[in-house]
Amino acid sequence: MKSIPHQYVERETGKICTEKLIGDRAIRLLYTVAREQAPTLFKALTSARMSSLIACVRYDVTSVNSTRIELQRCGVDFSECVDSKLLNTAWKIFERQIRYWECRPMPEDPKAVVSPADARCIVGSLKESSSLFLKDKFFDLEELVGRDKQRWINVFCGGDFAIFRLTPEKYHYNHTPVAGEVVDIYEIPGGYHSCNPGAIVTEVTPFSKNKRVVTIIDTDVPGGTGAGLVAMIEIVALMIGDIAQAYSENRYEHPCPAAAGMFLHKGLPKSLYRPGSSTDVLLFQEGHIKFSDDLVRNMYVAGVQSRFSKGFGQPLVETDLKVRSMIGTALDK
Repeated sequence: MKSIPHQYVERETGKICTEKLIGDRAIRLLYTVAREQAPTLFKALTSARMSSLIACVRYDVTSVNSTRIELQRCGVDFSECVDSKLLNTAWKIFERQIRYWECRPMPEDPKAVVSPADARCIVGSLKESSSLFLKDKFFDLEELVGRDKQRWINVFCGGDFAIFRLTPEKYHYNHTPVAGEVVDIYEIPGGYHSCNPGAIVTEVTPFSKNKRVVTIIDTDVPGGTGAGLVAMIEIVALMIGDIAQAYSENRYEHPCPAAAGMFLHKGLPKSLYRPGSSTDVLLFQEGHIKFSDDLVRNMYVAGVQSRFSKGFGQPLVETDLKVRSMIGTALDK
């Protein structure tokens, strides 16, 4: 089974990089042979129990030294950590805290919408007339926000979205992309499908099939970003056993779950993914955001091999970016 490389654009340098796909061969076997020929086995392997078992083997058994070496090869900078001396297990390394207030600067523009994670990003639209139209490519809107949540389906129908794919070596705290008041927050049960690009293109609308937490934020309030209603959706993937809600207004101190009626400031830690890979999706109302030009331009860079495509074989290229960096600007209504 021939492996197709997956490349992305590094935002800070413009360099085209090839992703080191961890366990790629096993993932491809799971999402081709097992999925098609042994559906019962496939369902078991993408269940919560199996995902937790894989995580235990990967992060409880693996030595801390080999984990450090592996992550350093992937470009992880341990000097960013709050206290690297305390990272004495593979699990703690994955859940590391960084000095984001120093090493992840945030734009001062109050209308800036920022990345919720260190991740690889694609932006798009759910409106058919848009040049960024990608409906049903990565998720089904009704399934993603919950088929019984007609209010939110109506709000975001025809709107815009941004997908942030966190690979295993990434810093796995999610930060608030906007400032505003929480109007709803709820969990939707689901599976634990991999966010490996090969798995994503094989499994139809995978992001709306996994376990996830949906937070609806009203940013049109005093002190808010002014981007209308924004949905922040935190999605588990292979090995992720939980999404720990841990909003902190002062660095990582006194974490607490977000709740309806709470005001969230922009760029602060909101939650933590347990070990593995995972995905964030942001949904915006139609006409409420203008995505950064480089994110849109990078998706169509020529000569890049990507497992994602828009259609007719046209590659769809991700941009690797930092948490709290700008992804767009709220539009005046």
